[in-house]
Formats: sequence, structure tokens, C-alpha cells
Amino acid sequence: MNEEKFSGKAQLYKAYRPTYPDKMLDFLYDAIGFSADSTVADIGAGTGILTALLLARGVRKIYAVEPNADMRKAADAELADDPRYFAVDAAAEDTGLAAGSVDFVTAAQAFHWFDKARFQAECRRILKPGGEVILLYNNRVESPIVLENAEINRTYCPNFKGFSGGTTQTPEAFADFFKGGRIAYKTFENPFFLDEDGFVGRSLSSSYAPKAGDDTYDAYVAALHALFRKHAENERVPLPYETCIYYGEV
Repeated sequence: MNEEKFSGKAQLYKAYRPTYPDKMLDFLYDAIGFSADSTVADIGAGTGILTALLLARGVRKIYAVEPNADMRKAADAELADDPRYFAVDAAAEDTGLAAGSVDFVTAAQAFHWFDKARFQAECRRILKPGGEVILLYNNRVESPIVLENAEINRTYCPNFKGFSGGTTQTPEAFADFFKGGRIAYKTFENPFFLDEDGFVGRSLSSSYAPKAGDDTYDAYVAALHALFRKHAENERVPLPYETCIYYGEV
């Protein structure tokens, strides 16, 4: 089950994953229609990275739907005191939310884990008429360090199929999820700089990465440290990202 792929990785995920740029959040509110009156279901909410940003910008209510207990606990530690935040222990395909109860559905770094047809049906069920789904990804921009990082993953991580689960990040790859194949798409620069602990931790937060005690763990970590030192300037490396959003009615 996909629900357990991040067990034991919540603190790494929370500490070392990139956030989302202000310009992307501006676009959600200024162009797509998010507002302080919106009710949002953030599906596959993880440790609450996007949930926290939406709460800070302003929503009426946000359901953070996350089936993994470790990830949900990490989100609760930061957000549970906010009365607009509701943690939901449920899968993307069966959220348990009321029909017609949300204005928007978001899924950040998560869509590739879902059963697409069942998730589409669930979005249609819980969205209000005219409501939209926004799929978000922080995608690595090809660079020498990214390519070498991928090669290390292929060497030491048997479950590595590519970043973001090997998902093809083009509008065409998502079009059949959206109503009539009508999909809107926008990208935003999202530069990300990491120190050595952050660079290693970012890789270890991935679902495919070995855990402490696994046969390849020590060699994997050593290779990541060596890669960092090869590319570091002023004790940091750039890990270039762009944030991509795909949105529309379903």
C-alpha cells in the first residue's frame, strides 16, 4: 500500500523538502480564485507543507487528508491549534468528506500515488459545482548535480523509477484526468539551496531511499556526501526546481 511508503520519513520530509514560491500562491489567489472564504481539501497533505501556506494566506477551512500516521502527526504538531485545520485519516480515493463540500482540491507531490480514476470520481463527489483540482509538483531542473544524484539513486535504491515516481511532467500526461481534456498549466521558478545535511536529508526523505539499517544505507549516504562536496560552493549546493501546477475542472 502506498500509505506506508513514507513511514519513518516524516521528520526528514518536513525538514528538507522545498516549499512553494510566493508567486505560485499569488496565482492561486489572484487567478484561480482561492480566498479567505474557500474550503479546500489538500489530498495527500503529508507533513502539511502546502496546507500551512494556504492557512497563512487565508482559507475558511482546510481538510488535510493524509493516510500515513507519521506524516499526519508531523502536520498536527505544527497546525493542530489552528481552528481552520482539520486532519483527516483517509485515502485520496475515499476521503470521507461530504459531497459538494469543498471549493478546491489540491494535491502536492502526491498525484502519482493515487488511483487516477477513483481519485477523479472522489474529486467530482466532494467538489462544489465549478470547483477545480490543482495538481502541484516541485520538479527538478536538469543540471549536473541532479543527473548525478539520479545515478546514485539508480545504484543504491532498487525502487527508484525516476524523481516523482517517474511521472512524466507534461500537460498531456495529466489531460485525461481533467474534464474534456481541458487542462491549464503554469510554471514558477523555485530555487532551492542546501547545506550538506540538507542535501543528504532531502534524498533520504524520498520514498525509494534506504532507511538506517538497510543494506545499502551507509554506501548511499557516503555517495551523497561525496556528491555534495564535489559541487559545493560556500558550503551549499543549488538544487534547481520549478514549481508546476496543472488545474481545471474534473
